[in-house]
Amino acid sequence: MSQGRPQPVPQQPDLLTVDSLRVSFGRGIAENTVVRSISFSVRPGQCLAIVGESGSGKSVTARSLIGLAGRYANVHARQLRFGGTDLIGLSDRAWRRIRGTEIGFVLQDALVSLDPLRRIGKEVGEGLILHGAVSSREELAQRVIALLKLVGVPEPETKAEQRPHQLSGGQRQRALIASALALDPRILIADEPTTALDVTAQAHVLALLEETKTRGKALILISHDLAVVSHVADEILVMRGGEVVERGNAVQIFKDPVHPYTKQLLDAVPSGRPRGSRLSPSTIVRSPARQTQLAVQSPPKSGPILLEATSLVKRFKGPDGTLRAAVDGVSFELRSGETLGIVGESGSGKSTMARMLLALDEPDEGAVQFAGRPWTTLAERERRARRRSLSIIYQDPLGSFDPRWTVGRIISDSLSSDVETRRKRQERVIELLDLVGLSKALLDRRPLELSGGQRQRVAIARAIAPNPAVIVCDEPVSALDVSIQAQVLDLLGYLRDHLGVSYLFISHDLSVVRHISDRVIVMRRGRIVDSGATDEIFRNPQSEYTKSLIAAMPRLVRDQRIGHSATILEEGIA
Repeated sequence: MSQGRPQPVPQQPDLLTVDSLRVSFGRGIAENTVVRSISFSVRPGQCLAIVGESGSGKSVTARSLIGLAGRYANVHARQLRFGGTDLIGLSDRAWRRIRGTEIGFVLQDALVSLDPLRRIGKEVGEGLILHGAVSSREELAQRVIALLKLVGVPEPETKAEQRPHQLSGGQRQRALIASALALDPRILIADEPTTALDVTAQAHVLALLEETKTRGKALILISHDLAVVSHVADEILVMRGGEVVERGNAVQIFKDPVHPYTKQLLDAVPSGRPRGSRLSPSTIVRSPARQTQLAVQSPPKSGPILLEATSLVKRFKGPDGTLRAAVDGVSFELRSGETLGIVGESGSGKSTMARMLLALDEPDEGAVQFAGRPWTTLAERERRARRRSLSIIYQDPLGSFDPRWTVGRIISDSLSSDVETRRKRQERVIELLDLVGLSKALLDRRPLELSGGQRQRVAIARAIAPNPAVIVCDEPVSALDVSIQAQVLDLLGYLRDHLGVSYLFISHDLSVVRHISDRVIVMRRGRIVDSGATDEIFRNPQSEYTKSLIAAMPRLVRDQRIGHSATILEEGIA
């Protein structure tokens, strides 16, 4: 055998070829083109990442590749080929043979994608049954448990028997990934697969995606998380307004982007930026009226205690009938004008605690005081008058919206009664939409007509509407692309500093928590395992669990060093 230079590995033929894909909705004058003549290809063992703002056409592109663009979609392409199969004009029956077995798809919105009436085990195992991949119930149960373990779902035997609402957002997302991987497809299209995941679960899924690539599977990753993209992607398409504005090798894109929009996306990533600094180049507060409205004196850095939790306990009955403590003896305080960050793995009790703080769930033990007065011990009639002072931005806004209501009505319903006339309410709603980066053209749209990022911004506008003293933010930017996330984080910081609003900021994204929070508490299995000033927690964590979270946190490195890995991703905090 020759001892000369190694021979290059032969490049495999493209598994998926897309040439001049165009997707529109409607007909004639009313036709709306959302994807404009984009082209790309993916080979076995390769990851193509598609990034861009919400509404840029990423998800529509992904859905077009599996015949799910929508009933009224017009999909055209010079070529749309998977292996030896022409995907243009396939019948529904032909698509059903391909979906799952040849092309797997991880949907963006886990709660909507999972049937609320079915157990998780049935959801994960559905493809195995439909395609005859198992021969008995026992084999089906074993395969389902193995898939849930594969994606890192804790207590898979228990979770398989539960329904979607009984799982955390991250656990639901992992169940979707398990379902997509069930039949080991040749290509996996993942639309925001790590959006709802905490850092340790995210690291697990990223390792799983990497392993999928090494087995020769192709991967199309749609994500607004550029740190995740930099860890997995070989090639990147940057989309804006339905068009590709930049494409190329992942290392080159992150090291030396060419297009101003790509540079803007990278500059908006909070990792590595000074805590509390502006992330967005645009000025959020623009209108003179709003400037006047918000021009009040900043509160002192250490204001009075607004919200105080004492020894909170909340238990739930598991499928086996035993009581489990979702929150176990949690105590803390939130001061006026302060942002308290709460981090922890999916299922650690963060959202359950938030519901108790809002008096949406009653604690089994302990109590909450609001503005120095009892809160959770009050009767609902007594709490009603004070509820507008406590607001929430939910992790999954779609589940909290009335699907029949328009965006205008959703936000208007939360306005203070001081805004009396219909005209003033309309003006205020438009102001709020502008504050969160949305056009007034969305006023008459309904939640299902919005992208995931747009729905999240409507939820933020609704939370701000009644001018609350405290806003509980439950993953408020998890569904947003980095540029809109930057604008929202800047906005939240502005409102806190100029209106004195306080935030309880729950997030799995440690970079975001570090950027916006004054103090941080770390939860695990319903208990607080670490707490303190933000800089102290990140520089000198006390518990091993906090150290593991920080070690798993992906950090985007802008300046690639010589000899550094092509992923340009570092673990940990500088």
